[in-house]
Amino acid sequence: MNQVKPASDLKPKSLLYLDGVSVSFDGFKALNSLSLVVEPGELRAIIGPNGAGKTTMMDIITGKTRPDEGEVFFNGNVDLTKLDEADIAQLGIGRKFQKPTVFESHTVWDNLELALNRERGVFATLFYTLSAEDRIRIDEILDTVRLTGRRNDLAADLSHGQKQWLEIGMLLAQEPQLLLVDEPVAGMTDAETAETALLLRQIARTRSVVVVEHDMGFIRDLGVKVTCLAEGSVLAEGSIDFVSNDPKVIENYLGR
Repeated sequence: MNQVKPASDLKPKSLLYLDGVSVSFDGFKALNSLSLVVEPGELRAIIGPNGAGKTTMMDIITGKTRPDEGEVFFNGNVDLTKLDEADIAQLGIGRKFQKPTVFESHTVWDNLELALNRERGVFATLFYTLSAEDRIRIDEILDTVRLTGRRNDLAADLSHGQKQWLEIGMLLAQEPQLLLVDEPVAGMTDAETAETALLLRQIARTRSVVVVEHDMGFIRDLGVKVTCLAEGSVLAEGSIDFVSNDPKVIENYLGR
């Protein structure tokens, strides 16, 4: 059951609201009073050195890890700390991990069909037939993720970058309000990297997207607000130029 916060305490403009979030593992403080706000329809980039807390932050948001302290609210008043991973996914939070996980022995179209947001019972799945609306939606997703021409190809035959796009498409098929994307351009060609920046900006027109990435050229192409984490806290926040010129960011991250 969703936990509702008193109306007086709500942050009505935020889709995702983290305040004072801390978590420790065997004495190591992975997050240290982390606070972050993501607004509806916002594309946000998260950078920071290894061990800064980026993955732990996403684990907290998706219910994989529980915080020791702090608040995590989604869509105003839904307390994510009280829900499990399946409930949070159903709320409309999708996560893409660094390594693409697609069904390689299935076609691109079949991957998207399997991912569609629909009733998931055993009988519903066995006897489900695609509606006209489903087919239109899959066509729209294929166009968005630049795979219309590969629709009948096996996912195994896609390039690494195209597999990343397919997995993003599979998340879009689940109609998330918030998409968490971990290092989407790792291993991509320069052309694929540039195209991925365009793709994510297009997706962010209709939903919020949080991108964790080390490729600073890609972050610059995104042209969005950047949050730099270090030692589990926000070190700096602002435009890429503002953040990359911050002495603390240079010392803790860029200068390494």
